[in-house]
Amino acid sequence: MKILVVNAGSSSLKYQVVDMKTETALTSGVYERIGIEGSLITHKLNGKKLLDGEVRNVADHVEALDFILKTITDKNLGCLKNLKEIDVVAHRVLFGGEKYNSATLIDNKVLKSMEESVDMAPLHMPANIQGIRACMKLLPNVPQVAIYDTAFHLSMPEEAYLYPIPFEDYKKYGIRKYGAHGTSHKYIASKLMEYLGTEEFKAIIMHIGSGASLSAVENGECKDTSMGLTPLDGVPMGTRSGNINADVFDKLCEVHNFTNKECLNYLNKKSGYVGMTGSADARDVEDMIENRDGKFTREQQENAKLAMNIRVRRDVQYVGAYFVTLGGLDAIVFTAGLGENDKLYRKAVVDRLKGALGVEIDEEKNSKRGIEGLISTPNSKVKVFVIPTNEELQMAKEAKEVVEASYGLNR
Repeated sequence: MKILVVNAGSSSLKYQVVDMKTETALTSGVYERIGIEGSLITHKLNGKKLLDGEVRNVADHVEALDFILKTITDKNLGCLKNLKEIDVVAHRVLFGGEKYNSATLIDNKVLKSMEESVDMAPLHMPANIQGIRACMKLLPNVPQVAIYDTAFHLSMPEEAYLYPIPFEDYKKYGIRKYGAHGTSHKYIASKLMEYLGTEEFKAIIMHIGSGASLSAVENGECKDTSMGLTPLDGVPMGTRSGNINADVFDKLCEVHNFTNKECLNYLNKKSGYVGMTGSADARDVEDMIENRDGKFTREQQENAKLAMNIRVRRDVQYVGAYFVTLGGLDAIVFTAGLGENDKLYRKAVVDRLKGALGVEIDEEKNSKRGIEGLISTPNSKVKVFVIPTNEELQMAKEAKEVVEASYGLNR
């Protein structure tokens, strides 16, 4: 079975073709700046980059997907002879609410429910829906499966997901914590079982990228997570503020003369790292801190240090809270872009945990790029891992299960 995995953003479309016999990506890539002058595509075949930011202007996701489908079936660039080799399309969908606690075949009813949920994730859901509609148009006879980012977190108990507001607001309007990045957290939880050699464990998974969330996981199930009703909640991120006092929202509207939507945009897109340092990219922030070439001012360097300290402090506070929630801790896992690649960030987090939790990392292991596996010392009271996430493979696995159960496909 070969599965096309699609992750549609507002102006981008990431994709992979996964061969489920070997659970490997045959081809992968990303189309960026969709609908914007200078649209470009990066495309890999068997890990080798064949198109490196080639400019191909496209007006929308349908045109982008059409070019992607032609690319993956091209005799020189692609991995498929024709589109008939695509058995399933798996789509990342940010919000599924309480109704969708697992991967689901997409039909008109499911698509309508997505459209009704746009307000719950206004930065993501419209793009997710565009990607699905594009695939339905260009691959009308191929099963389409939704993989919900919120599904993994539905195992949280009521005391974790309910807000301390009148319960009627939850019953009538579904106002509660849903979380996000569930596909990544679920994948990491399953990998951690392999590393620990047991299904019984207590762990904190730190998915730290431009978007960031932590989850408290016991025996493979989510018991709490940092993102809330929407992905704005939780720890500071690349462009998001994370938790703030509700009165800050009101004050920002007052001083900037914002509407509610303008203020949400400010907190979603102009805060976090980009608001504090001018860049949402953690690599830029690390460069500012180290300032090897002396190209940054002292103020920029100090602001970058402060921004990282704020981020680390908030992240560590969640680790402490989840340690108590779980009643102990076997492992901490760093994953996603920043968690996997930023040695300064990982060291800063662990240094703050050492006194309280007895966590220690091996400095040499932590300093290596692309490390995977255990990075804690034998003396550490909690094991610390770096495990690269693979949301696309997790999506493909879930889509395969759904389609086989529904159609009996087994190729």
